[in-house]
Amino acid sequence: MAIPVLILGESGSGKTYSIRNLDPTTTGILSVEKGRLPFKGDFKVVKNATYSTIEAALKRGTMKTYVIDDAQFLMVNEEFDRLRETGYAKYADMALNFRNLIHMVNKDMPDNIVVYFLHHTQVTPDGTIKAKTIGKMIDEKLTLEGCFDVVLMAKTVNGEHVFQTKGELGTTIKAPVSMFETDYIPNDLAIVNKAIADFGWLDGNA
Repeated sequence: MAIPVLILGESGSGKTYSIRNLDPTTTGILSVEKGRLPFKGDFKVVKNATYSTIEAALKRGTMKTYVIDDAQFLMVNEEFDRLRETGYAKYADMALNFRNLIHMVNKDMPDNIVVYFLHHTQVTPDGTIKAKTIGKMIDEKLTLEGCFDVVLMAKTVNGEHVFQTKGELGTTIKAPVSMFETDYIPNDLAIVNKAIADFGWLDGNA
């Protein structure tokens, strides 16, 4: 099975910029909404990516690293496309479609591949910062972050874009013990790939 990694952060927190140092020859970018990168490079970008195009790319498995940017727009776009539909069934479909995508990565893809889900955040009534979702089913029945072994938070500290690697009260950040030595690392997915490889989950993907 492949390794899904959730990168959380507000708009402008540096999530997409973190792609910049990955190897363009082994990285596939599946852009749901934007289609343009905030840096120069020779990356392969699938624009206007949908569930079907993303799943087709992941099934081919020709890359070592995939980035879904920004993943929550899969749910948002489906909600707007079905805005005039009434009833609860459409929200069940939205939850199922997103759950199935994560399960595909967790269960059906080859080993030695990392799939990054770049995802916006929301604040719950109790103040917790978590992955942004649509409807209540994913939050109440699934718990999105529970499907990932690694959840990092993109943020700005002292004017620098970083990833927070260790959880604290009021966030859903998590990673295996000793995968990251410090609470903050540069917002660089190449560094995250190397940490995952050094931890023993990958073979030559750093």
